[in-house]
Amino acid sequence: MKKSILSLLGSVLVLGGAASPANAQFLDSVAGVDRVVPTSQAQVQLSYSPVVKTTAPAVVNVFTSRTVRTRSRSSFFDEMFGMRRAPQERMESSLGSGVIVRGNGIIVTNAHVVKGAEELKIVLNDRREFPAEIIAKDEETDLAVLRIDTDGETLPSLRIGSDGPLEIGDIVLAIGNPFGVGQTVTSGIVSALGRTNVTDVSSFIQTDAAVNPGNSGGALVNLSGELIGVNTAIFSRSGGSNGIGFAIPSELVERAVDSALSEGRIVRPWIGARTNGVDATMAAALGLDRAKGAVINEILRGGPADKAGLEKGDVILSIGGTAINDDSGLRFKLATLKTGEITRVSYFRDGQQRIGSVKVDTPQESPKRDERKLDGRHPLNGAVVVNMSPALGEELGFDPYLTGVMVLKVERGSAANYNRVRPGDFVTEINGSLVTSARQLQALMDTSGDGENWDIEIDRNGRLGMLPVRYLPSER
Repeated sequence: MKKSILSLLGSVLVLGGAASPANAQFLDSVAGVDRVVPTSQAQVQLSYSPVVKTTAPAVVNVFTSRTVRTRSRSSFFDEMFGMRRAPQERMESSLGSGVIVRGNGIIVTNAHVVKGAEELKIVLNDRREFPAEIIAKDEETDLAVLRIDTDGETLPSLRIGSDGPLEIGDIVLAIGNPFGVGQTVTSGIVSALGRTNVTDVSSFIQTDAAVNPGNSGGALVNLSGELIGVNTAIFSRSGGSNGIGFAIPSELVERAVDSALSEGRIVRPWIGARTNGVDATMAAALGLDRAKGAVINEILRGGPADKAGLEKGDVILSIGGTAINDDSGLRFKLATLKTGEITRVSYFRDGQQRIGSVKVDTPQESPKRDERKLDGRHPLNGAVVVNMSPALGEELGFDPYLTGVMVLKVERGSAANYNRVRPGDFVTEINGSLVTSARQLQALMDTSGDGENWDIEIDRNGRLGMLPVRYLPSER
């Protein structure tokens, strides 16, 4: 049962020393009560300092640096004599916050804090500095897990999650390093839960505790000193706090940390079903009483949803007892589950609510990528192609439901480069023959065509077109 701030911390919360008789009587009266509203001036003057003293040492500063190359503008004389200035290099630094979640030096922060970092430095609350390495990061969930070498020392850490459910109106503290001024604590309440309209994989905690640039990756804690979220974003037109901050919930943070430590990467399970949120118009057409759930538009054959008996047109209403309001909420909930976990799913079909179970899994590499470099006297010479799969799509940031043979990269100065083949293009047809695999494409390029005439169909960003062949390699 969640304890109130008063019953948890007792007389030490009273500013100026021990509790007064009135406060002591109040504390006794609220013992065992979940939440209380202050009813006297003495109660209003209670302090959060005991919570801060136990949590602040576990919040760190994250400093990153990377080399940025910029091309200098050429002068008139440079251009006249055909001279080019060498690119200039400069070090670009940025800062954020992080939270120690394991006493042996495991730290969680935001993926955007460490993006592109060539050097990472962690500064503890006591000003000690440590180099850090990235164990795993995931831009979709905006989480990264770091490690520092503590040389056997056990550092202060925060427990992820809370004993009781988080509720709107609960008091929370945000701890971080806003604008690089140093560790700062702000207080507020939980303004909303389950905010799913911020990113594609989200169910954020919204808080009015002041969160500013530099707070990213910092801690959002409850009055029990537990990590209930990692601060990640703000809604602001000025760049400063407007009282609308967002934190990644602890259940996703905990899953990301466990996954990073056990598998070396942050795994996001799925069910192999493409979904969309249900709006009011669609709800009325489907027979739902209101807009809710995520409707299935496409199912991967042989995927978890297919094996569970889900069908196109089903509306997923809940997963594991958690209500699903839209597709972002569905992706968030799935990301909190363990690979291979069997969970209960409630869905709506043909005017009836049904119950089933689904075994969540990670996107599989089927077919195998079979990476091949195309070589020979043909227009695709120098292109590296692969078989697309759900796993590869997730890895590269592509739609995991895409299939076919994709151009992974193109060598500079190659025939494919001159013919304007681009990474991300799908080769669909060669001289009238459908392309089904990277191996078959290589064989087609080696055996098709008369050396000069080629009909190559390309799918680029969902648009089919013929590749204009402008260049062929010369005979060897």
